[in-house]
Amino acid sequence: MKTRPHWSAMTLLRRFAAYNRISTVATSTFDIERMLPATLTFPDMSEQEFLDLCNKFPDATLEYEPDGTLIIMPPTDPESGARGASLIYELMDWSRRVGGGIVSNSDAGFFLPDGARRSPDAAWFDKNRWQAAKTPGTRFPRFAPDFVIELRSPNDRLAAMTVKMHEYIANGVQLAWQIDPQNRTVTIYRPGVEPQVLNNPTEVTGDGPVAGFVLPLAEIF
Repeated sequence: MKTRPHWSAMTLLRRFAAYNRISTVATSTFDIERMLPATLTFPDMSEQEFLDLCNKFPDATLEYEPDGTLIIMPPTDPESGARGASLIYELMDWSRRVGGGIVSNSDAGFFLPDGARRSPDAAWFDKNRWQAAKTPGTRFPRFAPDFVIELRSPNDRLAAMTVKMHEYIANGVQLAWQIDPQNRTVTIYRPGVEPQVLNNPTEVTGDGPVAGFVLPLAEIF
């Protein structure tokens, strides 16, 4: 089978400009950040091509859909950032006490079994599972964390978030929480059952892979 050559980040930016019909701005000086969030259709993107683009936009968050859609998102606002920090603090505190797991924030990326690349706001995964999944020659083996939290920011569309949460479960995540400060709800996703919606809770309690973890929501809502 014929394979295409590796494309540089600049080539990818030119493709972005062409895809969005940006013909009046030179790609060498093209300020993509003023158009964020932005999307680019690019099937079969390699790990190195993805990393090249991440390096081009160090202040943005990049995610990749299974259908080849690349999403470049701007930094979140300070209030959402503070909420995210609270999530990480509580999850890290619990994980240190029980041991055996690793906590990551939205700086970390996961290459899911279906080909998506996601950066959940918070994730927990078993340390032994991760060690077994690590593959020489790649930074991102196909791997789904055991537990994820996605925190809705003001510009996040609920419909898109819902699709992402179902995607997590389909890829092997055992428990996923979608926290919506605007509507003061927490939607809990588990394999094989309908999502459970908590309205205006004061805390949410983990089960399955994070049984015993309790997240107070006073600093989130």
